[in-house]
Amino acid sequence: MDSASFANAMRLRALELCHLKRTSHIGGAFSAADILAVLYNEVLDIAPETAHSPTRDRLFYSKGHACTALYAALELRGFFEPHELSEGFTADGSYFTSHINHRIPGVELSTGSLGHALGVSCGVALAGLRRNIPYTVFTILSDGELDEGSNWEAILFAAHQKLDNLVAIVDYNKIQSFGSVAQVMNLEPLADKFRAFNWIVHEVDGHDIEALSKTLAAAKADRSGAPKCIVGHTVKGKGVSFMEQELAWHYRSPGSEDYEKARIELGAK
Repeated sequence: MDSASFANAMRLRALELCHLKRTSHIGGAFSAADILAVLYNEVLDIAPETAHSPTRDRLFYSKGHACTALYAALELRGFFEPHELSEGFTADGSYFTSHINHRIPGVELSTGSLGHALGVSCGVALAGLRRNIPYTVFTILSDGELDEGSNWEAILFAAHQKLDNLVAIVDYNKIQSFGSVAQVMNLEPLADKFRAFNWIVHEVDGHDIEALSKTLAAAKADRSGAPKCIVGHTVKGKGVSFMEQELAWHYRSPGSEDYEKARIELGAK
């Protein structure tokens, strides 16, 4: 399966889960889908059989509220069976919680309380360098959570420690829980902020599969003594016209009519 097909399959699965279980955050799941697809389909050195290998790459998914995208990616990669997710998602006592849970195979850290994963990523990256273990640590951040001061402490720390095995990816869809990022807490100039903290920065269309593939692979290979940041310019709700750039889909669950319309737009068979 190519990465574009992988991303589309992720969106269809996330849509199904949000509809059947009446959960939210589908807009953020869709904005991150192409980034996750390229990572899991092309870039990450990880598989179900190597999920606990010391040399595996690590992905920390800081925007744990958009859990359906990551659960879908892991399912497609064979970390668990489809029925486990279908039956377990949000079920009482299940580890398939509505925010990412580290008890699920392939998940490194329980997330959803924002502003923590990048700090943990820094510690894991530093451990890799000091132990001379050649893994890469990737961290996917939402733009809204960059309002958290803990992230900027981690950004400063990563550059000081020369964590060149660390790649932070910002899912910059420009909408957060209470409005646009520009209105709530303007991040611009975001790329320049990371550069001022001595990071290597790349900006990319977060839905351009070819550009993502080249940029992520290059960032992984770069061991020039500095952490890397990829600012992925994305669209909340990407792939479904009536969800795109709409704040409501941070919260709304797709009803039956929405579900069928979205499936058609995503090319469901």
